[in-house]
Amino acid sequence: MALLAGISVLVGLLGSLTGLGGASILVPILVLTGIPVKEAIASAMVTIIATSSGSAASYVRARIANIKVAMFLEMFTIIGALIGATITTIIAPVFLYFFFAAFLCTSFLKLKSEKTYQTIEQDRLSQWLGLHGSYYDEYRRQQIDYRVTNAIPGGIGMLIAGLAAGMLGIGAGAFKVTVQENILRIPPKVASTTSNFIIGMTALAGVSVYLFSGLLNLTLLAPMALGASVGAIIGGRVLNRMKDSHLRVLFFLIVIFLIVQMLIKGVTAI
Repeated sequence: MALLAGISVLVGLLGSLTGLGGASILVPILVLTGIPVKEAIASAMVTIIATSSGSAASYVRARIANIKVAMFLEMFTIIGALIGATITTIIAPVFLYFFFAAFLCTSFLKLKSEKTYQTIEQDRLSQWLGLHGSYYDEYRRQQIDYRVTNAIPGGIGMLIAGLAAGMLGIGAGAFKVTVQENILRIPPKVASTTSNFIIGMTALAGVSVYLFSGLLNLTLLAPMALGASVGAIIGGRVLNRMKDSHLRVLFFLIVIFLIVQMLIKGVTAI
């Protein structure tokens, strides 16, 4: 349990910095230690709530996370999470390994070149909802203003992210960050911090399904939640001091590792 708590600190830190939510990293680790995949998914999803709470508080206080955008997108992710978690309780476990790896492959959409965020022309819905914001970038030492666009396509993308989150027990932060950057046209740091805010509510919806299905392992939850919370708080304090390109490299290294691990486990489980 002490080792699991220590690993969870690192998981919470990395999840906070990359917007992955931590559970994307923790599920493969639990599976490698012999925990059944459905139980690992259900238990790891609880840590998403802890990670989100720990890091989101720092990001909100620093005025990086966009609360209005988060509330709009949560409507879509919560519906998806409820559907996804229900599917997981029904299907065969072996399929979850490959679904996990396949969904993480969508993270490579972030390989697209960086875009300009300050001069976006908003669609009518985004403008009506007032989806815009600004934050002070400590690395660049300047105020960054941005406007959100494509509210409906972004919402559909988040519905898919919520479905994956509930089904795989992850925050689906990789996909959520990608949707926010490439569709909603949100700056990377705002996308990462807003993703951390959103995943908590998404996870809560999914956990409610797993709770009634009896998949939650209470022995695992305490050290995982505690460690992930500590790591997330640390990540929330250092993210704004890091260069965007460094965060991007860290993001892809973690995603590649996770894909390989889950594919190996899936093949050996057949």
